[in-house]
Amino acid sequence: MNPVDGGEAVDLVRGVLPVAQASADNVEVALFPPFPWLLGVAEVMEGSGIKLGAQDCFWEQSGAYTGEVSPAMLRGWCQWVIVGHSERRIYLGETDDMVSRKAAAALANDLSVIVCVGELEDHYDAGRSDEIVTAQVKASLANCSADDSSRLVVAYEPVWAIGTGKSADPEHAYKTMRLIRRVIGELIGAGAARKVRVLYGGSVNAANVESYVELPLCDGCLVGGSSLKAEEFAQIVKVTAEVYGHR
Repeated sequence: MNPVDGGEAVDLVRGVLPVAQASADNVEVALFPPFPWLLGVAEVMEGSGIKLGAQDCFWEQSGAYTGEVSPAMLRGWCQWVIVGHSERRIYLGETDDMVSRKAAAALANDLSVIVCVGELEDHYDAGRSDEIVTAQVKASLANCSADDSSRLVVAYEPVWAIGTGKSADPEHAYKTMRLIRRVIGELIGAGAARKVRVLYGGSVNAANVESYVELPLCDGCLVGGSSLKAEEFAQIVKVTAEVYGHR
């Protein structure tokens, strides 16, 4: 729920667009403002080549679901949607089944989807990261198929690293992203799994982003708090584009 002012949201986008457009050959940038600011941001981004996404959606097309937003409503101006973010799982009780239904509905409405997975700190400390992440990937992608692979992204966000300033060790991130890609391969086939992008998220900033995007199996980052500072986020985009430009 940031920023709380629509004008600030538009200013933030304007501050990011020049670097995002200049880096378009090497990195795809998508911005995910709160629902009330989507239309205003869409107008500013029109023709820029930068993608627009929503932070969530419901799994039904329409109906008596007060307060919800369907993927059919987003399809007019959004290209992306995030489902299963850990904050929705924690604060709103979203289950893997709900995430799976949301992902399938979004894909059916021609949206590209970022599915978030990640373990709690207790899981990490107990050495259960692989177990938890594997179960989340299998359940959350249960309704996806090989045909969806080019529009499907899985973001590994260890919950203990989100908004805490404690980013995951790159080696742990690499091992977990490798696991995610293997599980996706088991679900939809190895060939299709190679088209699915896997991101890292969790206290990503301009100072540490290179340590993640340089990992062989990391296709980018899902950025939280640092995306609320135009200069910081622009630097993240720039660094990522430089790394991918040399691959």
